[in-house]
Amino acid sequence: MTTPRLRRISPLTAPPSSVSHGCFQTKLPLSLTNVMDLNNVLPQLDTANTDEVEKLLCEFNVENSRIFAFDPKEEALRSKLCQSVMSILGKPIQLSCQRTCLETLRILSRDKRVLGPVVTKEGMLTLGGMAKLHTPEAGGDNERTSEEDTRSEEEERVVVEALKCLCNVVYNSPAAQQVSVEVQLAFGLCASLRTSHTWSHEVGLFTLRLLFLLAALQPRVRVVLRKDCHGLRLLTEVLEHTLGVRWVGPYEAAAPDHQARPMLAEESERAREALKALFNLTLSVAGEKDDHQFRLIAAILRHLLMLKTETEEKTEEAHSHAVNLLNNLPVSCLDVLIDLPVQGGEEQYSGKNMTAIQVLLDFMEKRIDKGSNYKEGLTPVLSLLTEGSRHHREIRRYIKAQVLPPLKDVKIRPEIGSAVRNKLVRLMTHVDMGVKQTAAEFLFVLCKESVDNLLKYTGYGNAAGLLVARGLLSGGRGETQYSDDEDSDTEEYKNAKPFINPITGHVEEPMPNPMEEMTEEQKEYEAQKLVNMLDKLSRQNLIRPMGVRPDGKLAPLEETLYDLPDDNSGSDSD
Repeated sequence: MTTPRLRRISPLTAPPSSVSHGCFQTKLPLSLTNVMDLNNVLPQLDTANTDEVEKLLCEFNVENSRIFAFDPKEEALRSKLCQSVMSILGKPIQLSCQRTCLETLRILSRDKRVLGPVVTKEGMLTLGGMAKLHTPEAGGDNERTSEEDTRSEEEERVVVEALKCLCNVVYNSPAAQQVSVEVQLAFGLCASLRTSHTWSHEVGLFTLRLLFLLAALQPRVRVVLRKDCHGLRLLTEVLEHTLGVRWVGPYEAAAPDHQARPMLAEESERAREALKALFNLTLSVAGEKDDHQFRLIAAILRHLLMLKTETEEKTEEAHSHAVNLLNNLPVSCLDVLIDLPVQGGEEQYSGKNMTAIQVLLDFMEKRIDKGSNYKEGLTPVLSLLTEGSRHHREIRRYIKAQVLPPLKDVKIRPEIGSAVRNKLVRLMTHVDMGVKQTAAEFLFVLCKESVDNLLKYTGYGNAAGLLVARGLLSGGRGETQYSDDEDSDTEEYKNAKPFINPITGHVEEPMPNPMEEMTEEQKEYEAQKLVNMLDKLSRQNLIRPMGVRPDGKLAPLEETLYDLPDDNSGSDSD
């Protein structure tokens, strides 16, 4: 994977039921009426005192708090309002007025066409300063003072609003992303990460979200965060603190208490933002020698897989982010998921703790059962389980025992049924090429990349796509070397094997032979008729006869005939 999966992020706003401002709180109408005239507001802002400015902007904020599609005809007026607000923020004003100005700017930042006054070096430094992000460009020393750790509630609200503005501006403006790199905003964010234990929820949430956005949208920032700011270690510490990890051994976190409360919504929300930021920072870690840090992350993610949140939906979302991040880690680190003592009630196999692997299998089946969004929702966990099985023998053997147990009843087609195997075989013929390939590769690896083994569980018809792609139509094995442990067939399968249709993968009911009562002349006539029809379709380019080359790949039939090996039987020739 080379580019981050940046999900759609809605412009930041207050809860939909009501909006609270410094001057009053009001219920919002579903549609906006009597919108204040910016032509009248702008001249007043130029001459008004601080109290009057706050009152005017408060009114604007309330009327536009739920507006996300603005009138193009007023674009120039909104741009002037944006300029006026930035000018006001550059002056020494009261905290309540700062917050109101930032709320106005947050609303305006939903329109990417009016951000010109903000996306300057001066504008970004102004917002960064109000968010208490100490950047080298602003003359900061990247260290927070004791006064900042004891901010008043009003100061905290200003910081939160400034962070929200930065999130919207960075998301909506490539120019802002470039300026953020120039003013070294990443250094200020990492300085804030060092004091994450003092964060209020919203400060932490939007600091992490801003870091995620910068790392997702600017590849250069990812490099700076990893190499110059120690961002990987800092984010790992934030995640560890948020999840309440307590270490009891090397890469072993204490198991969650089953009687303990589930993760609070705020903790879960911050954890998800930290996971998304870590995902971006680990996108290109191939060849990096930081085995300890990666194993630490894997251990924390295993702990996360054991946790529950307040709702099943949020638990599944957290597990989804954990899966995405595990996919980025070196596959050698996945042994951390199973190398820890087995406690009462936990899944184990060959002395390894398989509880986390079982959680991943359950997660995979839930995503299959959803029946939609397989590309983003299912393929990451399939890829993770595939690579884990390919490189870790115990993981592969445990998963195979769950997914591909020894065959007994072979009277039903492999794609029919409600078992995990049936669901995965159905995916092998999915319309989405990525989904079908990922599902097929997963089953292929569970079969130790043996074509004969795979066909036993899926049938030739379902596996044909994979075999064509891998050049294995003639049979054989993939390139990965596996252990020599043998798979034992059940007596039921051995008895039924001679009667199994290799194409469909099941024992079919005897069918009447349509040629049984034909004479030899009739059979020859029907055969010639079929040859003529195929020849006609071939000449019209409606079909193209194909054959299998010696290397196991499909090719036009004429090529495969030419590629036949010479017969060196040693027989005499005339």
